Amino acid sequence: MRFPVNYDIAITHVVTRKKQTLVAALGVTIGVAIYLFMNSLSSGFSSYSRNNIFQTNAHIKIYKNDEISSPLTQHKNSVSVILNPQITTLSKTLINPNTLLDKIKKEPYITNAIAQVDFSAFYNRGNTQIKGSGSGVNMLQYAAMFNTPKYMVAGSVQDLQGNLNGIIIGKGISEKLNLGLGDNITVSSSYNVTKVLRIVGIFNMGNSISDDSKCYVNISTAQQFLKQGNSYVTTIYANTPDPDNTQPYVKKLQNITNYTVEDWKTTNADVISGDNTRKTMMNAISFSILVVAAFGIYNILSATISQKINDIAILKATGFKSKDVIRIFVAEALIMGLIGTTVGLCIGAILIKIMSGVYIGGPVGYFPIHFEAPIFVRSFVLGLIITLCAGYFPAKKAASVDPVEIFRR
Repeated sequence: MRFPVNYDIAITHVVTRKKQTLVAALGVTIGVAIYLFMNSLSSGFSSYSRNNIFQTNAHIKIYKNDEISSPLTQHKNSVSVILNPQITTLSKTLINPNTLLDKIKKEPYITNAIAQVDFSAFYNRGNTQIKGSGSGVNMLQYAAMFNTPKYMVAGSVQDLQGNLNGIIIGKGISEKLNLGLGDNITVSSSYNVTKVLRIVGIFNMGNSISDDSKCYVNISTAQQFLKQGNSYVTTIYANTPDPDNTQPYVKKLQNITNYTVEDWKTTNADVISGDNTRKTMMNAISFSILVVAAFGIYNILSATISQKINDIAILKATGFKSKDVIRIFVAEALIMGLIGTTVGLCIGAILIKIMSGVYIGGPVGYFPIHFEAPIFVRSFVLGLIITLCAGYFPAKKAASVDPVEIFRR
């Protein structure tokens, strides 16, 4: 196969200068491999963090925010009777929650919605007490929203449905109190309500915050812990088709209720901020390495141009145009970039495969890194773009050579 003369010259330069070609390609290889690996690692940790959030958090939650009691007198030039306003005692109560829940479920952009009653819990056995939190829910509806059966290590979520004396606890609570499936556990609330409940399930989410303190009971049982009636609800959770684009849905829900409507990104702003910071740092570091590798191609092509300045002058004197010279050296850079990028992707894939099989223990388990096609494509495109840029500037310099001035020397 015969290439056009411009590319034939470029290939000849690459083949005859094997050492320089390998050095330049090696720089791109390392840069692309590190860029691919670090971005895959960042994406893996972000996915792990995101999955942890959605273990117990819906896309949107609706609740009544704390309210400060207002002064008794609010007339102009009057003195307020209440000098130190306090949070009102009924600030967490949703009025007519069942009506609101039915209205939310009818919205076309809501895929699932449930009511929940949250309460502070104290788990007791003998002289041992563990402080935690409990959630009163319709367990089958809750399991459908959060995929709770996936985390069950003993028992079943069905055993809690309609069972006012049942409880599902975290693995950490089970181990600390040495209790298992079918055992009784004494649970107290902050309202001095104490109940002896039977353990019908044990979950392990891999998150010590949940596993060491969280429990689930029937929603009626939670209402009893708080000395409230069967209409008492603290939070309504709702899921949407697109968790990454919840703001439009938040605005629509806010139009049908006066309660606070908050998406999961707002609730977990600190976690998301940490993920974004880590991602930015990894991108900056890996991109910097890739840019440094591009300078290797730039230096090699610049050296080639200096050594072959007479040849370039001859080419231009025999009819080659400036754009032909640019094509020759850009083609050289492209060949080096293709070699380095392809090998870099292969090495990066090998690193990802190795690290994905490394077990690091704890709630993380296996190293949170996996293959993602968009990252591979981005690494390939970015590697080529940077090498093309690195080749264009010395090529432009070569194109500006005046053969007359060269021949006069």
